[in-house]
Amino acid sequence: MLATPALGYDINQQLTIGGLLASALQCQSVSDAAGISDTCAAAVPFQPTVRFRPGNPDEVFVKFGFAAGNGLNDETPFVNAPWAADLEDSVKDINGRNRDYLLTAWYKHTFNFGHDHSVRTSLGIIDATDYLDENAYANDEYTQFMNATLTNGPNVFLPSYDIGAALEWRKKSWSFSGVLMDIGENDDGNNYLFYGLQASYRVHNRLGAGQYRVVITGSSEDFLNPAGTQLEQRASNLYSFDQAFGSAIGGWVRFGWQSQEAAINYHGIFSGGIDIKGSLWGRQRDNIGIGYAYLSGGNLAIDRTNVAEAYYRWQLDKTFGLTADIQYQSDDYKLQASPRGWIASLRAVAGF
Repeated sequence: MLATPALGYDINQQLTIGGLLASALQCQSVSDAAGISDTCAAAVPFQPTVRFRPGNPDEVFVKFGFAAGNGLNDETPFVNAPWAADLEDSVKDINGRNRDYLLTAWYKHTFNFGHDHSVRTSLGIIDATDYLDENAYANDEYTQFMNATLTNGPNVFLPSYDIGAALEWRKKSWSFSGVLMDIGENDDGNNYLFYGLQASYRVHNRLGAGQYRVVITGSSEDFLNPAGTQLEQRASNLYSFDQAFGSAIGGWVRFGWQSQEAAINYHGIFSGGIDIKGSLWGRQRDNIGIGYAYLSGGNLAIDRTNVAEAYYRWQLDKTFGLTADIQYQSDDYKLQASPRGWIASLRAVAGF
């Protein structure tokens, strides 16, 4: 369940134009970070989308990404980006493919087998996070948490915006997803294959709706080991749960680990938080999010990372929302200075 506004404008019964325009100003106050100063920076991403449905079981979807600025992502001393959005540098030469601005472009066909039973197949330029590690309260950098650690589980290294195929099978409360992608280039400059599998169970109990997921991911042997002498495979597992507790409170947790043959910053993640709906104080569309993540170091320089974030989102109408956000981060290194500090943000998002 994604929270990004996706209202869309229907040109006709088959064609819909939509997207979002966002902006954020972030200011950091950091310590023990040599060469990094307290500063502010802004960024403005724009993501128009086109959806075409030639027939009921078929759909074509295209999303573009444009951005001005990189916010604090270029200025921060922290490993994890303070805003996980697709900013200026990330929408150019995507995955080393020499492709700019085109994020996704896929064709989907749905096979319906009766009430609450379907299989969907997608092929094209896809985003693994559209199929794996969804979360009702911590999955959208435009309307929920901004920090990359709280948007998805970093240990499952879910790639975005490259060639691949996805299969989704849904039957009653169960759903299963599989993703296979060919990624142009990793941080080592190597092309690699990625696969991901997810099993999910949806509940509706006295407390409310919930979803419980198990995610397994892996790759081909195209990642350097810590010594940089040979190529290794990456593999990981993640458990991602969200559950409503009545009509106004929700909670979520993520935890998981990844293998350590390849060079990795983090071995494990333990994160969670709560969501409080504005109906408690007469603002039906508003919400508060509070989250925390602890990441245990892998086989490189980092020993541990702590991330805490809280935000208040004012949903002013169906289109426009404004968020005040505060983050605290600390990266503890094994042999060097360990930066820590605060990041305050103001984010505006218009969905159309």
